[in-house]
Amino acid sequence: MIEVKEETFETTLRKVLQSLKPSESKLISFTKRIESINPLHFFEAGYSLHMNRTFWMSTIDNFAVVGIGNAYSINQDKADMRELQEQWNTLLQEAITINPFSVPGTGVIAIGGMDFDPRKPKTPLWDHFSSSELRIPKFLLTVRQGDSYLTSNVYVNGNDRVASIYEELMEIERELLSPNEKEENIPTILRQQEIQPIKWKNTVKLATETMANGQAEKIVLARELRLDFEERVQLTDILQGLLETQPTSYIFAYEQEGDCFIGASPERLVKVENNQLLSTCLAGTAPRGQSEIEDEKIGYQLLHDKKNLEEHDFVVQMIKQSIEEFCDDLQIPDKPILYKLRNLQHLYTPVRGLLKEGYTIFDVVKKLHPTPALGGEPREEALSFIREYEHLDRGWYGAPFGWIDSNHNGEFAVAIRSGLIQGNKASLFAGCGVVKDSDPEAEFVETSIKFLPMLTVLGG
Repeated sequence: MIEVKEETFETTLRKVLQSLKPSESKLISFTKRIESINPLHFFEAGYSLHMNRTFWMSTIDNFAVVGIGNAYSINQDKADMRELQEQWNTLLQEAITINPFSVPGTGVIAIGGMDFDPRKPKTPLWDHFSSSELRIPKFLLTVRQGDSYLTSNVYVNGNDRVASIYEELMEIERELLSPNEKEENIPTILRQQEIQPIKWKNTVKLATETMANGQAEKIVLARELRLDFEERVQLTDILQGLLETQPTSYIFAYEQEGDCFIGASPERLVKVENNQLLSTCLAGTAPRGQSEIEDEKIGYQLLHDKKNLEEHDFVVQMIKQSIEEFCDDLQIPDKPILYKLRNLQHLYTPVRGLLKEGYTIFDVVKKLHPTPALGGEPREEALSFIREYEHLDRGWYGAPFGWIDSNHNGEFAVAIRSGLIQGNKASLFAGCGVVKDSDPEAEFVETSIKFLPMLTVLGG
């Protein structure tokens, strides 16, 4: 470990606590560079501490943030981005932040997500999750371009004692930075159940009839696959499997009271770094081929398929219209290209721009969600249909999930290719874009393919 004078943090704690009245509280955040550590080892070390864990990794960018515990959280019963931003800004204004690095992803970082549709009644499936939550972990590992940083966050009040807080933080830090290797354990599936497949296909048919009557152009419908396992699912093993099998995706996990929302999403919603904005359109899906020739043939067909091109263009136009008010120098290619994953390939179009002064990533997320790739077009008509007829509580599935830091950097993905792990059970989610000439059987097959990234690492 690279040595940093620990008394700096201890001295800061003492000064802050001495200045606080008993009724006052404040967040203190301290960042230092440490020796390289495997993010999965850090994540696994948090298990024995019985703390909620968070995980985010973009292997393409060689970037990861891993959180252990909860120093402070901002949560609501409704996913109100304006309210989240106001609470986040208030927290930062009052926080004491010691971060000598100007590295995106260091300093005070919040990780979290929200419901796809907070207006739809919640079911017991998502009881442990708020409609929206941003968590500032007690300990945060940041790995960027090979360098590792550790941030300790503590929320204190005037009644706290310096010695007890500092000793506890140092003891937990030692455990987190001295993890033990563990054997990989692939879970054994006892039962695999499609949830209401006939009703789902009938809903697809109803959606096509609705669109034939001119009430919408596209409606995205999702469904659930439920799994029972022989033993409790080990989250670190699932993350390891996703990193190995989905290397071009965002690998994420959010643990809450024993449940964990986890996945590997290929779809970025928005990234902001040093005011440079990047969003991506990822809509239109086909499987990978068994050979290079077959793969190229399927890709060519996808690039020229009318239904998929229309679905993709819905997303492109919506993103353009949504973010042009926030950006200067907007750049959008004329045609999509192929984005290839291990199991699937998608139509892909990047959107770039310069974020205007006065706007933040919160503004963009609020305007973009839900994209036509997860909701439909027109938005309100599609959401109204989903709210009334879809036989699924999506919870955080299909909604923005990501991170923000105290220097206005951040990134959110669309939380697809995901599932909710609950001990020795799991619910996997997948959806597809339905248009007026969609075939229910074909759409069912498409969602089955989209289950594969999660199903494969879970032993299916």
